[in-house]
Amino acid sequence: MKILVPIKRVFDPYAKVTVAADGLSLEALGAKFEINPFDEIAMEAAVQIREATGSVEIIAVSIGGSEGEEQLRKALAMGADSAILVETNDPLDSRVVAAELEALVRELSPDIVLMGKLATDGEGNQTGPRLAARLGWPQATLLSSLSIVGGVAKVRRETDLGEEAVELNLPAVLTTDLRLNEPRYIALPGIIKARSKPLERRARATSIQPHSVTVGYASAPTRPAGQRVNSVSELVAGLNARGAI
Repeated sequence: MKILVPIKRVFDPYAKVTVAADGLSLEALGAKFEINPFDEIAMEAAVQIREATGSVEIIAVSIGGSEGEEQLRKALAMGADSAILVETNDPLDSRVVAAELEALVRELSPDIVLMGKLATDGEGNQTGPRLAARLGWPQATLLSSLSIVGGVAKVRRETDLGEEAVELNLPAVLTTDLRLNEPRYIALPGIIKARSKPLERRARATSIQPHSVTVGYASAPTRPAGQRVNSVSELVAGLNARGAI
């Protein structure tokens, strides 16, 4: 079995991010970057499938600038067998990423594409479904549990009304949610082994352009100081004055 795990380089979700002086980007100088947390969960799930079923090849892939090698090396340390960096500085959106991933899937023929439901920087939740549509593959999103039995993915997925049980014949596209697992701590032997694992750099395979454009960023407004009131009537009067009720 072969599993392709796309990962994205994102700002550390626990760090404070500031808007660059031009207002058109986020300040990257001195910022810390990590694997998108949902993609990290996908990588852990791929490793767990290998532990449960035996012979599984895991390939990590990232699309973006050369700096993405750092996150791919971490994916290798987590357990990926090899990595591919589709190196580009072109603007990207889910449409472009899905097209590039489709080209890789056509070439590598994985049984599963296992990826995060969304990236914490854009929160589009579109790349997985777009990829499945381009491939004509079945898909299951927002997974909270996953097992592979005889070429069938048995999953439970999060919905607004509770959990839904789904079975899909492979190949399939699967996207992970937070409750699927907790990525394990990366031990020193894994970090050392990652240095010698293959990491291929290649150019984009398509010329598709994005349909969405970021026009600017703005910092969230400062929250006003709280105000203490002495009675319910004073509270209601204050809310009326602000047009809140």
